[in-house]
Amino acid sequence: MNRRRHLALSTAWLAGAAIIPSLLTACAGRDIAPEIDYTLLDGRIENLSERRGQVTLVQFWATTCSVCRREMPHTVALQAHFRGQGFGVLAVAMRYDPPVFVDDYARAQGLTFDVAIDNTGAIARAFGEVELTPTFCLIDRQGRIVQRHVGVPDFSALQQTIAGLLAQT
Repeated sequence: MNRRRHLALSTAWLAGAAIIPSLLTACAGRDIAPEIDYTLLDGRIENLSERRGQVTLVQFWATTCSVCRREMPHTVALQAHFRGQGFGVLAVAMRYDPPVFVDDYARAQGLTFDVAIDNTGAIARAFGEVELTPTFCLIDRQGRIVQRHVGVPDFSALQQTIAGLLAQT
């Protein structure tokens, strides 16, 4: 039993060590967000470029991700805090997440922002092969990715960054 525990902890540490450098990766070149089509839970098809002019938090998540479920209320709180100020959230469910699970979760949690299902993986690929959840990409009003974060962000710092981006004209 100790051997299994040690192996599991070692594997988790090695996986974490490989991820740590990318946890807070501000996009130095301020990459332009991809102009990708997505389908929302209500069936509407939109393109990310339609969100230009507002600050957008794109959140990759899965209903099977316990970390995602724990942090989702913080994302709901961000949306509520910045309501009407030019801020929006696009929660992108990963391709392996059954649509019915995503829809049930969104309804049960009363998610107040747009939820898309990435059933082909195209959105995750367009954002640089996103594989880990949660992954957040913060996009400014000009459509540039200004921050990318893998794992649970410091929501207080994220709120300050969003406020700063909203203050820019």
